[in-house]
This record gives sequence, structure tokens and C-alpha cells, in this order.
Amino acid sequence: MIRILPRQESFFELFEKQVRTVNGGAQSLAALMGDFKNVEDAAFKIKATEHDADEIAHEIMKKLNMTFVTPLDREDIHALVSALDDILDYIEAAADRMVLYEIKEPTEPAIKLSKILAEATELIVKAVGNLRNLRQPEAIREACVAINRLENQGDQANRAALAKLFQMDDRPIEALKWREIYNNIETAIDKCEDVADTLEAIILKNA
Repeated sequence: MIRILPRQESFFELFEKQVRTVNGGAQSLAALMGDFKNVEDAAFKIKATEHDADEIAHEIMKKLNMTFVTPLDREDIHALVSALDDILDYIEAAADRMVLYEIKEPTEPAIKLSKILAEATELIVKAVGNLRNLRQPEAIREACVAINRLENQGDQANRAALAKLFQMDDRPIEALKWREIYNNIETAIDKCEDVADTLEAIILKNA
């Protein structure tokens, strides 16, 4: 049955649930990098979190397909949900590679990148939490600016990390392992910026 007049709050509740789950995954990755113990258990927990986020994303898309009038433009809802889903996909990929490649300890760049990612997802939680009140978009806009700033920091940190890897002539396999891990985390940060761009587009459309 298609709902003509949706319960607006239900969409926002699901958005908030999804971002909290994404943030949980990012925090778990940062915690793993900061205290590198029980790596397989931590990776399994992150994978379970990613599965939970997928379920939420499917629920939102199902609701979107069954609702005629939505609180935000359909393309914006789709872009928001997809970018959030992508963030956790790359977080899960980074954690998985830590196990697959039998990483013994994290590097300083990995710790730094995971912290940047965790900060960015915290800001996303704040921004999405304010979608209910688009007549006062300042909080969303401020969070988006901060996310963009963090994305720049992540890009710089990744470039510096990759530059060091190219100097590891004596350990080429190790360098390849870390390049993939760094790129997964940095791409997750890039996806945070995609979320920020979508939120800013929503603000403009509803000004």
C-alpha cells in the first residue's frame, strides 16, 4: 500500500539511525587503531555494524518507493543514503584488510586517518540530526564546512602517507598492503564530504 501523506518523522528517524550506525563503525575503527588488540573480533564487530547499516538503508529505500510525498527530494534521499552506506563499506574494507594482511601494528598515518574519519562522522550525526528543522540551517552548514575541512586534512595525510610508502624499497609487499588500507580510509573520508555536499544541496533547495 502506497502512503500518500507520509509520517515525516519516520524518514528522519531512519536517517538518524543510519548515521549513528555509520559513526559507530568509524569509532570502532579508530578505537582499533588506537589500541591494536583482538583485531579479528574488532573487524567482525565492524562487519556486523556494516550489515546493520545495510538493513537500515534498505528500509529507507523501501519506504521511499512506497511513499508518494517525501520530506526531501527523492534524489537527495537516495544520494544521502548511498553516501552513508559507502562510508561504512570502506570502513569495513579497511578493517577486513587489517585481518587479511595480518597487520601486526598500526602506523601513525592509519591512526591519524581513522581519527579524522571518526571526527567527520560525528559531524555528520550532528548535521543529519538538524534536518528536521531546515528553516534554521546554520548548524547543518557549519557541520558541512567542518567536514570539508577534515576531508582536506585527510587528503593531505593520505598523500604524506603514500609518499613514505614509496620510500619502502626494502618492503614492497608491506607498502602495497598499507596503500590499500590508507586508500580505503581516505575514500571513506571522501564519502563524508559527499554527504556534506548532499546536505548543502538540501539546504539550498529548502531555503
